Amino acid sequence: MRRRRTRLLVALLALVSAAGCAAGPSVRPALVENDGKTTGSTPTRAPGVPLPPLGEPQSPTLKWADCDDDTRQRVGTPAVPDSLHFTCARVTAPLDAPGEPRRSVVRLLALKAGSGPVPLVVVNDVDGEPGSVYAARLAAALPPAFLEKFSLIGLDRRGTGLSGAAQCVPPDIRHDLIDADPAQGGLGDVLDAARKAGQQCAIELDDSQTALDSWRAAGDVDELRKQLGMERLDALGHGDGSKVLAEYAVRFPAQVGRMVLDGVPDPGADTAAVLDAVAAGAQSTLDAFAADCAARHCALGDPKAALAALTDQLRRTPASTADDVAFGPGVAMFAVYTGLTQRARWAELADALTAARTGNIEPLAAFVSPVLHDTRAQPSRIDATIATRCNDSQTRLSADQLDQVAAGMRAKYPQFGTVVAQQLAWCGPWPVRTEPLPAPGVPGVPPILVAATAADPATPQVGSTRAADQMPSAVSITWQGAGHGALPASPCITEAARAFLIDGKIPTDGTLCPA
Repeated sequence: MRRRRTRLLVALLALVSAAGCAAGPSVRPALVENDGKTTGSTPTRAPGVPLPPLGEPQSPTLKWADCDDDTRQRVGTPAVPDSLHFTCARVTAPLDAPGEPRRSVVRLLALKAGSGPVPLVVVNDVDGEPGSVYAARLAAALPPAFLEKFSLIGLDRRGTGLSGAAQCVPPDIRHDLIDADPAQGGLGDVLDAARKAGQQCAIELDDSQTALDSWRAAGDVDELRKQLGMERLDALGHGDGSKVLAEYAVRFPAQVGRMVLDGVPDPGADTAAVLDAVAAGAQSTLDAFAADCAARHCALGDPKAALAALTDQLRRTPASTADDVAFGPGVAMFAVYTGLTQRARWAELADALTAARTGNIEPLAAFVSPVLHDTRAQPSRIDATIATRCNDSQTRLSADQLDQVAAGMRAKYPQFGTVVAQQLAWCGPWPVRTEPLPAPGVPGVPPILVAATAADPATPQVGSTRAADQMPSAVSITWQGAGHGALPASPCITEAARAFLIDGKIPTDGTLCPA
C-alpha cells in the first residue's frame, strides 16, 4: 500500500492508503501517533499459539424459546427462507457501570439461527441492525457448510435492539444530529443538538449512560459464552462488532477460540484522525458505487453530479417525508452514506437517488429511517451509537476546533467530509471517558482472522490493517472490493472464513482476494 499523511487544520493526523489491485503480500504501515511521528518497526507476531479445536456446549443454562414469527417481522424485507428457524433466550450480565461495579444487571436478547452443534456468536455494528436480526440475515446468506457446523448466536448489544434499547434522544433532535449541510456552514447546530441529546440521555439512562461501551459489551459476550456452556468463544464480528471481539481477546485471552473480525475499526485514540480516514473510505466507496452503476447502465448517470444536483435542489426547495420529517441536503447525504455501507442495496440506492431527483424522496428516506424513527420493536439506532462511541473515545473538541475539522474534511472529501465530521460533534457534550483506553492487542492469543475491504465507507482498510498490526496474533486478508465488510459479499473471503472456522486452516498473512 502507498502511504501518505494528511494534516488537518488543527494538526490532526490521518493515514490514508490505496489498496493494490494485484494479488500478493501486503506491507503493513508503521504505527501512527497523534504527533505525526512513526515508530520504527512492525510488532512481531507471537509464535507457537495454536488455533484451538472446536468444542461443543457442556451444561448450557440458556432457555431457548421459539421466536420465529417475531424474528421474521423484525427482519422484514428481504425475507429469510422458510427453512430457517429461530429461537431466542435472555442473557443476564452485570451492568458494571464505572465506579459501581456489579451493582445492577442488564438483560440481553440472544437469537439462535440454525441447528449446528457449535455455537458461533455474531456481533454487529452498534449503528447497524441489532445482532439478532443481523445473525438471522447472515444465516440466510452464508453457504450451507456454516450452518451444518455452527448455530449462529446473534446478540443484541447492550442499549440496542431488544437489549434495553437506549431510546434517550428526543425525536426532533435525532434529525438535527444528522442534518449538517455537506457544502456550507459549520457544526454549531449539530453541537447544539448534541447538547440537548446528552442532557436528556443523562436523565433517561442514569447509571447506564457511561456503561454502554465496547469493553463492557465484551464482558456481556463472555457471560453469553458461559451461559452457552462453552469453554472458549468462537465468534464472528462485523464492523465495530469486531472491536468488541478485539477487546474480548484483550480482556479474556484464555477464552479465545476461533474468531473472524470483518472490518475491525482503527483502534487509534485520536477519533478525529480516525474519522478522516473514514471519510476517505466513503469517497472511495462512492467511486466504486459509480463504477457499479455504470456497469449496470443504471438510470442515475454520474452519482457525484446527481448528488450535487440533489443537494442544490433540496436547498432551494426543502422537502419533507410522508410523515412530515424535514429532508434537507444533510439528511439526504447521510441517507446516501448509509446506503453505501450496504453493498446488497446499491441498485436500490441508485434507483432511490434517481427518484429523489424527480421529487420522490421516500425511497431515499428509507435508508435513514432506522435513525429517525423509534419504536419499541425497532428502536432508533443513533441513541446507542452515540452512547457507545462517545464512551469508547476520549476525544472532545471545542466548537471552533469542530468547525476547523469540518472545513478541512469538507475540502478534501466534498461529498462525505461533513457527514462523517459531524460525528465528532455528537460527543462534544458527552461525559469524557475517565478509564484508560484498552490495549489494541495482547500476546498469548490464538490466531485471529482479520478481514478488510479495500473501499469500506465505515471501517476503511487502512484502519483494519492498523488494528491487525497491533494484534500480535492477527492474520489479515483483504478483499479488493467495496462496501462495509466482506462477508458474505466476497466468495473468496467467505471461503477463507469457512476454512478458518471449520477446518482450522490459517491463510497466509496479507492474502488478497479479487473484487
